[in-house]
Amino acid sequence: MEENRIKEFDNIVKMGKEGQKALNNYWVEYSIYTSFEYWFMVMLFIVPLIVLFFKIDKRKLFFMGFYGYSIHMLFGYIDLYNKNSGLLNYPFPMIPMLPGLSLDSSFVPVTFMLVYQWTLNHKKNYYVYTVLTSAVLAFVFKPLLIGLGLFRLYGSTNYFFLFVCYLIVIILAKVITNVFLWTESKFINHNNSH
Repeated sequence: MEENRIKEFDNIVKMGKEGQKALNNYWVEYSIYTSFEYWFMVMLFIVPLIVLFFKIDKRKLFFMGFYGYSIHMLFGYIDLYNKNSGLLNYPFPMIPMLPGLSLDSSFVPVTFMLVYQWTLNHKKNYYVYTVLTSAVLAFVFKPLLIGLGLFRLYGSTNYFFLFVCYLIVIILAKVITNVFLWTESKFINHNNSH
């Protein structure tokens, strides 16, 4: 019984490896790296990082960096789950092993970082503006990517589903950031009282 279970698991791992090999071959065979779409995805990775370098409030660098990293990790996990479940994918990945790299690691985190920074600097409600940003990303940006052939939805996956995914990310990232800020303030206050 135990041996059958392990063999079944090994088979599943082998199928995953073969699927990744097929994606790598697709990337090379169709010279994805020479296409306009590929270079557009590269720009979606590079340009937001350049913008962030000039626009981030240096006085809040670590705070905003932590928040952005939280967005990156959460969005990356949700995107990975959705890709592995066959709900969505990116036909022109920068790197075949990391299909959503441009959006997961740069465009989405930087977008939310700059919105959050703006809400802090202008004393605006975080949730109002990040929900609006989520709506623009889900209902405007993602359809644009689909129109350009850079993003694919499968089965019954729709834009509202993507919107809910963004909402999960912005709420959890804010909670995680707040927990760390609260813990830091307690630690600092405790050390200052001694």
